[in-house]
Amino acid sequence: MKRKILLICLILSMVWISACTPGVGEGENGSAVLPNQLPKNVVFKNGTIYTSNGKQDIVEAVAVKEGKITFVGSNKDVEGFINEDTKVVDLQGRFVLPGFVDNHNHIFEAKSPAAGNCSVSPDASLQEQRSYLKACKKDVKTGEWISGTGFSLEELLKDMDEKSEQQTPLQVLNELFPNNPVLIMERTSHSVWVNSKALELAGINKDTKDPQGGRIIRDPETGEPFGILYDTAGDIVMEKAWNSQPKLFEKNYEGLLDGLNEVAKNGITTVGDGRLYWKRGWLDVWNKVNDEKKLTTRVVLRPWVYPNLNEAEQMEYFKKIKRDDISSRMLINQVKMYSDGISINSTAKILEKYKFEWFKGTPYGLNYILEEKMKWWLTELNKIGYGALIHTIGDGGVRESLNAIEAAKKEGANQPYTLTHVEMVEDSDIKRFAKLGISADFQVGHDFAEDPKQSWASTYFSDQQMKRIMPLGRIWKTGANVSLSSDWDVNELNPLVTISNALSIDEKGLSDVYAAIDAYTIKPAKALGLDNITGSIKVGKSADMVLLDEDITKMSADKIPNAKVLVTVLQGEIVYHKEK
Repeated sequence: MKRKILLICLILSMVWISACTPGVGEGENGSAVLPNQLPKNVVFKNGTIYTSNGKQDIVEAVAVKEGKITFVGSNKDVEGFINEDTKVVDLQGRFVLPGFVDNHNHIFEAKSPAAGNCSVSPDASLQEQRSYLKACKKDVKTGEWISGTGFSLEELLKDMDEKSEQQTPLQVLNELFPNNPVLIMERTSHSVWVNSKALELAGINKDTKDPQGGRIIRDPETGEPFGILYDTAGDIVMEKAWNSQPKLFEKNYEGLLDGLNEVAKNGITTVGDGRLYWKRGWLDVWNKVNDEKKLTTRVVLRPWVYPNLNEAEQMEYFKKIKRDDISSRMLINQVKMYSDGISINSTAKILEKYKFEWFKGTPYGLNYILEEKMKWWLTELNKIGYGALIHTIGDGGVRESLNAIEAAKKEGANQPYTLTHVEMVEDSDIKRFAKLGISADFQVGHDFAEDPKQSWASTYFSDQQMKRIMPLGRIWKTGANVSLSSDWDVNELNPLVTISNALSIDEKGLSDVYAAIDAYTIKPAKALGLDNITGSIKVGKSADMVLLDEDITKMSADKIPNAKVLVTVLQGEIVYHKEK
């Protein structure tokens, strides 16, 4: 039988293109042909294909029909899936693995220009920030919001002496911007730096009570706001700043398209959204992109649970927007909630007191959502089919979240639940993830890779607490479902960097590259409740795959980030291919 065989040279460097079989799979100008859409019937053969099916299986060939995988196996056996309507892709030994699944990714926020363009330095002290701030005054009209990101709380406050006559952060911004409200987000997004105009517009003053899950930092003598807001207190002002901007929808739309391009470029075919701030109109933007069929990744949107807003109204909204068609590229069937804050702010909930607090008042951290209230949320959300991704940094936050999920499960809750960050876990809680069927999601950024023991944290924690930091390897060994993610743009987006880092942090990390790949493919797919359709190369699943220029299973951990994504395939569609 005559076959239509198209040799598609997927390695798009000039050297690789020149090696293509002459006259086969070439365009009119002799260049390699790489269609934007794969044909309905396609066979990939002569590859090194890692399947993530739990047995470190490497196969040679995969057959795909109408976006679904129909065969996984040898070159010989795939012949039975080739007919006159089949296109054949010769991988020429190249490495293929399942499309990456990034279970914690702030794709919407990462590229949105709506976050502002006032860029300050993460390495500058309060007074050193002046030069950066002055540059933000250009072309700004009186009364307009000025917003931006980038400062480090530690660096901002390090030279301040409580007994000195130095200016407060509030006073510095008031001096530079007397006629404009200003909000600068700290690089982790867990605190903001504001001036009096911003506080006034948000209705925050000396007499305002701290909101649930947040702190208004105050002058210890006068009680007046200091210019720093922690967590939900900052969110109140951020909502005002964000929603005040002209052409907000257009900015967010363009930013989201940019973010989607970056995700596809990095081989990511499924994203677990870091949070959907639905009171900022973000869902409208997602809906437009989805309606226009411009989604180049599958995404599980997670609407934010506001800890200080009416629960019944939020539940009604969640019920209205739910989407659970797993064949679509946009689902809404999990929420994002926070248990606690972060260590540097002394807002991460911990079991022992902090050794040091920048501002006294939260010796054990704080709760966004208290344990009993979290149990209520999870129980009620289960009734309408929602799981949850729960931010947990401190060992207290982890324990309370495990307790809340355990209690909700006893009342029938059976959705996927994931604790993300999981930066500190007390020994007795390590095995509870596996026992309770709760996923643990870790980000292993450069800070962990460069300092696995996290020596910076000794300022805040006891020696005993320090031993509990980064229990990635320990929880993995219990058999729990463990995933790696980026938390982009807090950390680098590239999954290969995180995989490398997870293999480079000694006993705290993962022991082999196959485990690390699984933690970025099948494991997060399970955490999202999508392991029946993606996360591995298996018959019946969606054709979600990524082609690399090197076999990372044969590389040393430090070299893995050097590998390049050449092609990203989602549901049988090429959503990214590397340019010449």
